[in-house]
Amino acid sequence: MTAAAFNRVTPQLVERLRELVGADCVHIDDESLLLHACDETEDLVFRPEVVVVPRTAEGVAHTMRLATEYRVPVTPRGAGTGLSGGALPVHGGLVLSTKNLNRIIEIDRENLMAVVEPGVITQVFQDAVEAQGLFYPVDPASRGSCFLGGNLAECSGGPRAVKYGVTKDFVTGIEAVLPNGNRVRHGGKLLKNVTGYNLTQLIVGSEGTLAVVTKIYFRLLPLPRHRTMLLVPFNSLEEPARAVPAIMHAGVVPSVLEFMERDAVEITERHLGKSFPHADAAAHLMIELDGNDEGVIQREAERVAEIVLEHGATDVLVADTDAKMGELWSMRRAFGAAVKSESIYKEEDTVVPRNQLVALLQGVKEIAARHGLRTVCYGHAGDGNLHVNILKMDMTEERWNSALDPAIREIFALTVKLGGLISGEHGIGYVQKDYMPLAYSREEIALMRALKKAFDPLGILNPGKMLPDEDQ
Repeated sequence: MTAAAFNRVTPQLVERLRELVGADCVHIDDESLLLHACDETEDLVFRPEVVVVPRTAEGVAHTMRLATEYRVPVTPRGAGTGLSGGALPVHGGLVLSTKNLNRIIEIDRENLMAVVEPGVITQVFQDAVEAQGLFYPVDPASRGSCFLGGNLAECSGGPRAVKYGVTKDFVTGIEAVLPNGNRVRHGGKLLKNVTGYNLTQLIVGSEGTLAVVTKIYFRLLPLPRHRTMLLVPFNSLEEPARAVPAIMHAGVVPSVLEFMERDAVEITERHLGKSFPHADAAAHLMIELDGNDEGVIQREAERVAEIVLEHGATDVLVADTDAKMGELWSMRRAFGAAVKSESIYKEEDTVVPRNQLVALLQGVKEIAARHGLRTVCYGHAGDGNLHVNILKMDMTEERWNSALDPAIREIFALTVKLGGLISGEHGIGYVQKDYMPLAYSREEIALMRALKKAFDPLGILNPGKMLPDEDQ
């Protein structure tokens, strides 16, 4: 859909929204519009015409019915922490914020389930379930501010995906509002369900293009009682990538298996104003082991240490207290902000089979060098998800603009050739949609368009996202 296919927000629509959703839930002031004009994606700004912040699912339904009636585009928005432009109102219109839908409705200890609204902050939810002796492992870097609804929209992963999986592995049901305002439900507190098409998993990862989720059912786990962490330096980029499959083949499944190259550590040291061990190493692995038997964890840590030393590690540092582990996590969680403070940058979110990580790393460095670009790489080595940050530094705007797109296309083409795809957890959103034909055929993209049209015949829900323009 193009902007010409949509109508502008009228004073009459604003008044009807105030009547049905609540006057204090509808905002047209400059401060509110500017606040919802951008997210954490680079420096893109798209100003909406009105912001609606319903308090109930019925308020969401009223909003969507009116948007359909007036043919106005709607951009669902969580906390605005996304990195692919998924919450940008690229066609103006209406931003529908879920921040008032922020209740933890139930933590069901007996069934190891929780029921929540989409505006709950991820860390708030994690802390609440941990207080009950339970565990929600999905752990995005922005967990202190991102919303669970946004996690569901992007199928967020994070460092614990290697052992526990990603958001889709914990969502057992949803309630949602369709673009026409009708409310639907699928699944619930169920570990098994093959009753019809799996609408829950279809909506997870759909980036707010199919429906607006108003309630989520999550599966929980018992909270592991013990954990320990290893920080392992190497003298090359290739050695840690080769150590990763060796660890898995040994029958050890770490809860965290992170890769970081020297530039990422050094930039983060400057950003945080603190030093980290072996910061001059070419690369590090950060490995966490968890479980309920402290003896088993100790033996697994010893086995991992043997393996990484066999694969070229120069040392193995053990962080076995909350304070020591907290220091390492503070470094890892700060990577994104540190890179952002260093330079204008473009972050790509590649994912390949785990055994292709070495080839991807080598290829990224070769492609960047050929285009005169600097890259900083880190990510989730245990599941093959590499974050490739391309830094502008002191390049001219002309040189940056001419080099960036060809380099990205080459990196994505290599990723697909290695059996991977162009996003592991950040989503396609607005900024990656033009690269989708590198990952999928015309027939596959046409099938996705048909699915979108079945849910959203008028194309009003989060238009301009995920799918390339029709002529591509």
